[in-house]
Amino acid sequence: MFMSISTTGTAESPATDLGFLLHKHPGKVQRFGTSHGEAHVFYPAAGDELCTAALLLDIDPIALVRRGRGKGRGGSPDFALAQYVNDRPYAASSLLAVALRTVFRTAMKGVCEARPGLADRPRPLRIALPAVPANGSGEGGGPAMVARLFEPLGWRVEAVAIPLDESFPEWGESRYVRVELASSTVRLADALQQLYVLLPVLDGAKHYWVAPDEVDKLLAAGEGWLADHPEQALIARRYLARRWSLTRTAMARLELARLAEADDREVEEIDNAVDDTDGPEPGAAHPSVTERAGAGPAGAGEAEAEPVEDGAPSKRPSLAEQRRAAILAALREVGAARVADLGCGQGELIGALLKDARITEVLGVDVSARALIAAARKLRLERMPERQAARVKLVQGALTYTDSRLKGYDAAVLCEVIEHLDLPRLPALEYAVFGAARPSAAVVTTPNAEYNVRWESLPAGHVRHADHRFEWDRAQFRAWAERVARSYGYTVVIRPVGPEDPEVGPPTQLALFRLGTTAESEHESEHESTEHESTEHESIEAADTTASDRTTPEGGEPR
Repeated sequence: MFMSISTTGTAESPATDLGFLLHKHPGKVQRFGTSHGEAHVFYPAAGDELCTAALLLDIDPIALVRRGRGKGRGGSPDFALAQYVNDRPYAASSLLAVALRTVFRTAMKGVCEARPGLADRPRPLRIALPAVPANGSGEGGGPAMVARLFEPLGWRVEAVAIPLDESFPEWGESRYVRVELASSTVRLADALQQLYVLLPVLDGAKHYWVAPDEVDKLLAAGEGWLADHPEQALIARRYLARRWSLTRTAMARLELARLAEADDREVEEIDNAVDDTDGPEPGAAHPSVTERAGAGPAGAGEAEAEPVEDGAPSKRPSLAEQRRAAILAALREVGAARVADLGCGQGELIGALLKDARITEVLGVDVSARALIAAARKLRLERMPERQAARVKLVQGALTYTDSRLKGYDAAVLCEVIEHLDLPRLPALEYAVFGAARPSAAVVTTPNAEYNVRWESLPAGHVRHADHRFEWDRAQFRAWAERVARSYGYTVVIRPVGPEDPEVGPPTQLALFRLGTTAESEHESEHESTEHESTEHESIEAADTTASDRTTPEGGEPR
């Protein structure tokens, strides 16, 4: 099989710079061994104005048969019928993709020490592939598929279907396509990475067994372009040989990468929902006096010490259990049957919702892929009866972006979520939930900062969880909730959760929002908010000042 890469240049920027980019000297013919044959690199043309590098892969059909038994196309029925007469030595496929990585490994990394900066600049490129299998398998193959895959990446595509036999046009077209790609905006390193991924995608098969590490290869080669590709689902599915478990993993990681790039953050900063430690951290409260509020934004939980009386832990339900009970009561009050748990974490609240027969559908949303995997495992979705499993759906998404999947629900729950955002990002969540998704009701819980003095294990001046960007007192939370309600056409009531201290209030505060106005909610809200109306603006300003004075990580996000 054959492939050529051409570029043009001038005396100031000669085309022979292609040799530096590929790390292959234009004056030499080089040979490289691969597991299925030999790869040859040579230059049919090498001048200042035009330079062409060619890769010729000479496949050994005997080695292909011996190494390919039971693997990829090597083990397919059509191959078994014609073991030594097939298209593998001639049509560009995963064999050529592997040869690209073997021969041009350094070029694919975008490294050029001999000419610093050369690899970072795009230059005119023209890539020719005389024979590429483009088997649609019901997904629209042929020249149309080539265009769908390459045009979004900045390539001008010339793809022509090759007839079965030019002497007999009535026989029709074969599944092979003659392809030429041209661009002046794509770096050579990116072009090679794209070919490495998309050649097997066009073929729809691989010559080797697709193992889980293929997901890592796909994401590494697709960095910078695959997350935003309109055909990313098709690419992942075909590159991973339609192994659905691997495809789901790849899609989840691609979405996480897209969200991280949009926020100009590292993936690790967002996908930090699951605590990888096996036990409590040094200095943490004893497990008997702590609780994990896993229904929070990512299920990582919040270690909150329960008050101790007479030297013994309290026997009352943990604060996490009291929170879930308060949320369920609020959902029953508004008659919610379809509920979206926004920031579902590891699914503790979802598990409680599924126990209520009045809840017909639960949508769990979290930005962390690890949290969603943990939730599916904890809920035992794979072992759940079909009718029960049909009630729950877990999806990945960031709550600071509008998402059409969140629309149409009776109620949305934000359990211990808002405090994990930097305050400047909170308006984005407000609009995404109350403005765009617009549920009929919403339940929001957050810590009451005044109650922190009652936690014996919490040092003075500290927040309850290392990832909290702020914690509000009762006046600040009320001011925020009433502003959001007025802005988006909701009414709101504030309720305590947990034991209410006469001096500092409850450990958790809950806001129940309802779309529109009802006499009951209007009366309750008016009664509870009279003494706070004059302090609304001062409370918000105090929250901003308090959060900005703390030393917390930059770029908060609901995990």
